[in-house]
Amino acid sequence: MANERKTENIVRKHFSDYDLINIEEQKSDNPKIHKLLKNASKKGLNHGYPEFIISFEDRRDFLIVIECKGDPKKHESITRDKYSEYSVDGVLLYGSFLSKEFDVLCIAVSGETAKELKVSHFLYLKDQQVAIQKFGNKLLSPSDYVLGYLQSPEKFRQDYSSLLSFSKDLNEYLHTKKVKESQRSLLISGILIALENKVFKISYKQHSKPEDLAIALVNTIATELQNANLHNKKLANLKQAYGFISTHTALSTEDNVLEDLISDIDDHVNNFIKTHRYFDVLGQFYIEFLRYANSDKGLGIVLTPPHITELFCDLAGVNKDSIVLDNCTGTGGFLISAMNKMIKDSNEDTVKIKSIKEKQLIGIEYQDDIFALACSNMYIHQDGKTNIIHGSCFDPDIISQVKLSKPNIGLLNPPYKNKKKKSDTEELLFILNNLEMLQTSGTCVAIIPMDRALSTKGVLLNLKTKLLENHTLEAVFSMPDELFINSKVGVITVVMVLTAHKPHPKNKETYFGYWKNDGFIKRKNRGRIDFFNSWSAIKENWLNSYINRKEIPGLSVKKVVTPLDEWCAEAYMETDYNKISPKDFINSVKKFVLFKKLNDIDE
Repeated sequence: MANERKTENIVRKHFSDYDLINIEEQKSDNPKIHKLLKNASKKGLNHGYPEFIISFEDRRDFLIVIECKGDPKKHESITRDKYSEYSVDGVLLYGSFLSKEFDVLCIAVSGETAKELKVSHFLYLKDQQVAIQKFGNKLLSPSDYVLGYLQSPEKFRQDYSSLLSFSKDLNEYLHTKKVKESQRSLLISGILIALENKVFKISYKQHSKPEDLAIALVNTIATELQNANLHNKKLANLKQAYGFISTHTALSTEDNVLEDLISDIDDHVNNFIKTHRYFDVLGQFYIEFLRYANSDKGLGIVLTPPHITELFCDLAGVNKDSIVLDNCTGTGGFLISAMNKMIKDSNEDTVKIKSIKEKQLIGIEYQDDIFALACSNMYIHQDGKTNIIHGSCFDPDIISQVKLSKPNIGLLNPPYKNKKKKSDTEELLFILNNLEMLQTSGTCVAIIPMDRALSTKGVLLNLKTKLLENHTLEAVFSMPDELFINSKVGVITVVMVLTAHKPHPKNKETYFGYWKNDGFIKRKNRGRIDFFNSWSAIKENWLNSYINRKEIPGLSVKKVVTPLDEWCAEAYMETDYNKISPKDFINSVKKFVLFKKLNDIDE
C-alpha cells in the first residue's frame, strides 16, 4: 500500500531549504485562510486540511497550496471531482475556496520516490472560475514560482483589468476636483516620478498642510528630473509642465486630497509598473482621461493599443542592436514596447541595456504637454536620458540631429488628419519623414487611416508615387475595424511596412494581409480586451504568414501594385459569397454609418 508520508517528506525537504516563506501543514494560523478552508473538506464535510500551505512575507496576496498522494495512479481523475482520492482533484478544490481572497498556485504531487514523482501545477487567480495549468511537471523553487506567477499572461490580464478599473474611478474623482483632462496624466506621471525618491515616499504623509505637500511634490519631481541629467531646455519645459500642481486649488488647499491621491497611485499604479515592466501605463491613463475631451479628437490623437505596439516590434524585427525612431512619439508607447523587446534580447547584459536606454531609442514630439508625458513615461521606466526631442519632425535641424544616431527601425502612428482642416498634415508625409531619417534598408512600420492607402488621385496619389519611387512597399495589413474604439475613434486603419531608400521594384509583389480579427472583443466599461486569451495564437499565425509570405484564403494575398492601385487586401482577395448572410450586410451598413458619424463625414 502506498505511503503518503513519503510523498510529504519529499515535498517538505524540497521547500525547507528556502527562506522568506512560511510553510504550514494541514491548517493555517492566518485567520483569513482558516476561514476560507472552513467548508473545503474533500468529503464535503467540515474543514479542509491541505498537506502544505505556503505563504510569502513580501507577497501576502499569493499562496501555494499542495496536496499529496503516495500512489502515482491516484494523481488525477478524469472528472477531477474525486477530491479525497486524487491529488489534482483535491488541490483544485482547496484552490477554488482560497481563490476567493488570494491568488493561489495549486500543486498536486504523487509518488513515493523522486524517480516516480508526478507533479502538476494550476494557477487559480482571485475571483476566477477556472484554474490554468502551468510550470511543467517538476517542483521548482519558491522564487521561480513567484516570478512565473507575476510574469504570467493571466496575472497581467488580471492586473491590467484592475488598472483600467482604477483609471476610470480616478478619472471621475479628478473631474470632481476640477483637474483638467489635459493635466491628469501629467499629475499621475509626476507622482510616479516623485515616488522614485525614497525620502519623499517615506515622508509625504508627514506634511500637515496641503500646500506644503504640493510644493514638496513639485520640488521632488524637479530634483528627480535634474538628477537624470536632462538637457537644461528639456528640464525647463518639464518643470513648467508640472507647475500647475502647486497652484491648483483642490490639490494645494483641500485636506487629504493630494495625500490620498499619492497613496492610491503608489498602491494601484506603481505596483503595476514594478511588476509589469515596459508597459505604457501612462498611455492607458491618457486614453481614459481624454476619452471625452474635445481636444483629443481635434488634435488627431489616437493612441495605439499595447498589443499593436508589440506587433509592430515583431514586424520590424526589433532586437538588441536596433536603433528605433518614432517621429510622432505621443506618450511613448512604441518606444516602451521596443525597449522591452530589445532588453529581453540583450540577455541581461547591463552594458547593452544601458546603451539601449540612452542611445537606441529616439522620439520626436511637437505638443508641449504630450512631450512632458513622453519624457516622464520613459523616466518611470528607469530611463531619464532617452532622446525625446521637443519640436517638429519636419524641422531640418531635428532631421539632421536624428540622422546622426543612424536609426534603422521606424515605428509610428501619426496624427490623423481632420478632413475639414486643410492645413492638417497628410499622414503619408509623416511616413516619408520617418523613412528619410532611417538608414538605407531600414524598416518602417506605420498605421494610418485606410482611405489614405486607397486614394488614387490628387495629393495622396503624389505621395504614394513618391513612396514607391524612393522606398519599397513590403506589406499592407487591414486592421480590425474597432481597433481604436477605446479612444472613441471609429477610424478604419491599415498598417504599412516599408524598406527605406530602396526604390520599389517594378514587378515586386506586395504582401496584403486581411488582419481583421485580433481576438479582442468589447466589454462594458473595459473597452476592447483579449477576453478569450486568443491574441497570442492569432499573432503567431499572422506573423508566420507574413514572414513566409504565404497566400492563405481569407487571410492574405500577394499583388503587384502601383500608386494608381488601392493598397489593401480587400481589393484583391476573392469573396466567398456563400459565407455572407443578410446579418453580415446589416452589420456592415451599421459600421459604415458609425464610421461616418465618428469621423464627421457628411457626404
